[in-house]
Amino acid sequence: MTSRTADAPAVRAPDRPGLTQAEAERRLVRHGRNEVSPPRPTPLYSRVLAQLRDPLIMVLLGAALLTIAIGDHPDAVVIGLVIVFNTTVGVAQEVRAERAVAALSALSAPHARVLRDGAAHEVAAALVVPGDTLLLGEGDIVAADADLTEATALLLDESMLTGESEPVEKAAGETVSAGTVVVRGRATATTTATGPASALGRIAALLDGDREPTPLQRRLASLGRVLAVVTIALCVLFFALGLLRGLPLSIMAVTAISLAVAAVPESLPAVVTLALALGAHRMAARGALVRRLPAVETLGSVSVLATDKTGTLTEGRMVVQHLWTPSGAADVSGSGYAPRGELTRTGHPLTPEELRPLRELLTTAALCNDASLKPPQAGSDTWAAVGDPMEAALLAAAAKAGCPGPAELHRACPRIAEAPFDSLRKRMTTLHHLPDGNVLVCLKGAPEAVLTPTVLAEPSERLDRAREQAASLAAEGFRVLAVAGIERIQWHLPAAAAEQGLHLLGLIAISDPPKAAAAATLAACRDAGITSVLITGDHPATAHAIAARTGLVQDGKSGEVVTGPELAAAPDTDLTAVRVFARTDPQQKLDIVHAWRAHGAVTAMTGDGVNDGPALRQADIGVAMGARGTEVARQAADLVLTDDELSTVVTAVEEGRRVYDNIRRFLVYAMAGGAAEILVMLLGPLLGLPLPLRAGQILWINLLTHGLTGMAMGAEPVAPEAMRRPPRPPDQHILAAGVWQRLLVLAAAVTAVSLLAALAARAMDLPWQSVLFLALLAAQLGVALGLRARLLTRANLFLPASVAVSAALATAALHVPALRSLLDTEPVGWTGVWLASAAALAAFAAARLLRAAFRRKA
Repeated sequence: MTSRTADAPAVRAPDRPGLTQAEAERRLVRHGRNEVSPPRPTPLYSRVLAQLRDPLIMVLLGAALLTIAIGDHPDAVVIGLVIVFNTTVGVAQEVRAERAVAALSALSAPHARVLRDGAAHEVAAALVVPGDTLLLGEGDIVAADADLTEATALLLDESMLTGESEPVEKAAGETVSAGTVVVRGRATATTTATGPASALGRIAALLDGDREPTPLQRRLASLGRVLAVVTIALCVLFFALGLLRGLPLSIMAVTAISLAVAAVPESLPAVVTLALALGAHRMAARGALVRRLPAVETLGSVSVLATDKTGTLTEGRMVVQHLWTPSGAADVSGSGYAPRGELTRTGHPLTPEELRPLRELLTTAALCNDASLKPPQAGSDTWAAVGDPMEAALLAAAAKAGCPGPAELHRACPRIAEAPFDSLRKRMTTLHHLPDGNVLVCLKGAPEAVLTPTVLAEPSERLDRAREQAASLAAEGFRVLAVAGIERIQWHLPAAAAEQGLHLLGLIAISDPPKAAAAATLAACRDAGITSVLITGDHPATAHAIAARTGLVQDGKSGEVVTGPELAAAPDTDLTAVRVFARTDPQQKLDIVHAWRAHGAVTAMTGDGVNDGPALRQADIGVAMGARGTEVARQAADLVLTDDELSTVVTAVEEGRRVYDNIRRFLVYAMAGGAAEILVMLLGPLLGLPLPLRAGQILWINLLTHGLTGMAMGAEPVAPEAMRRPPRPPDQHILAAGVWQRLLVLAAAVTAVSLLAALAARAMDLPWQSVLFLALLAAQLGVALGLRARLLTRANLFLPASVAVSAALATAALHVPALRSLLDTEPVGWTGVWLASAAALAAFAAARLLRAAFRRKA
């Protein structure tokens, strides 16, 4: 694969001809395409069947059969429409998400440069085969596992595979892996493994396995079983009592079946789907693309957020943050590679005299440098690094200090010789011709390779002070460079020979700094009761420094860093007791997720690399980065962040809690109404009301209360306290935490006020059955308004509007001749309307008082 920039050097083709095209085609047939996770389109019928296997849809299908059995075709049509709506929305959301992910995937450039028939060709990465000669240059993504045959100053970014933020130097004879990126130099390599046989493919193989049901799906399945048992038992009881009272068998059978239909909240799947779809829509507008609709609610249950470091908590770009010279230190502001920022000391700007040694330090680092900065392209304000990210950070810092630009420096001081950086010397030296004919020696490298008497002509006290400062900065997670230089007269020896007798100019501390919003995001997670865990392939000191700077760990509290090798040596380690993991491999990330899930947690895992894919798949919620994430990560995830911001996860969690709260609010409302209808039918005869309601009246009440009004509850805004309470336990029943108590109290209240209205109407010689019908419906609508978290909000005007429409249709049932004939009702007069209105107000007051009581208890 390639994404070569215009500044990348040309890749020299080796003398050998490489494979012939015919041989490459034969190997492609034998080894298969170079694809690790080819997307397989899911047939439409499979998507539909997956939606219909939802437990509550199964209950709803049973209710539809019952309505057909009793000849209630209008209700059967309504229930059928609910099933079709639920299935259509669910399938449409999945298809829409997959298309959006495919569009993100198209942002990558899946091509590679190979040598075939003696000439360089650009081919699709999927067509690379074992034995192909790869030509690699700056910006290229390595298309397959390969052995390096030639390498010149080659530096690879392996973070997508290892999580290590710093590039790795590679030499001829070493191996490179598919998915890594060339940040500097050029090379040729012979392909050794492609597709599933590559390192990337072996990691992708860990993604196999079916997804487990989400917490919401498990809770609704449990609810479906409870509803089925309770509804059948109560309706059989009602049927038996009616027969004992001598009522006709046919009437009791129809009424019992009608009660069964009424007791099942048939609009629950529609409410759930609408709430999830609205949540997914709101999340997409805020940068979070949901790939599976049930994942919206699962986010609200998240209790552990396992995050990677590079590009998630950090900016993903190297930045100079601190400078030290023997005459003083300074802090450097600014982010990314943009040459914007300033140098300060204890928060105050520096004087020209204080700036002089710092500018000398950064000018030398800019000369001893092979990188360049790429200005923002059209439609973007982001500067990019061309070459080694660390060297690009030095150029940005030099610009912030007011040093001349790279082009001006190289014109004034052209390079005449160099000793490149290598892993043995751990330093780089360049020689530059000065206008007066002298030679300027510029050196930078690791402190341990520079701060020695063999390189520097400095007093031992100054060297000791510099070493202490370097150790202190390294302990804080910085990558530290020591810079030295000297002006020599008429130097003609090799550059490496000039690495002695130099003067120490200072130290430069570089890091991939935390994002500005990272600390606030993790603080919001703590407020919401979510435990944050850092899992990275980076150095332990760097991992701990980022964890401390973002507030993920505090002094003395879970501050220990555990590395991958330590986990391998001690497999019995309690993974849930650690908050920072470093040097981890993909299998260990998977083990950490499994450990938390076994501990009863609902896990969200963020990542962007191939190495994150298995853990993203196995977590309850996998969160991938959309802009810079790999295809493997995006395909494994449930949620793709199009803005690559961790704060979007907190937004998504809030939406998940909103959805779950709305579903539970609807359950309280709908099941309390259904229970009240059953209680009215059971208790009415004991109070002298022989057959309180007819079958058609029960179904009309059910249609109006569970229809528009019920669905409108799925769009309610988030409760003010939603992100200040802990996440609910994953094994908690959907009716737990006070739901069933509120349900029973409200059912009793609605039953009482409805029966009181009917008894009062009978005493006043009014058509008591019609008054009971109107009062029972009005009381349920009063509960719908009383349960609102934000009573007078304008965020969901659909709910009060739907209540008004339902009330109008209830009144129409008493006055429209066709409805009166169908439902066997009659007008109740203003007195009957006042009785029903009093029932609605009493039920509304009961819902408000109950909500206040449970909020105080919580």
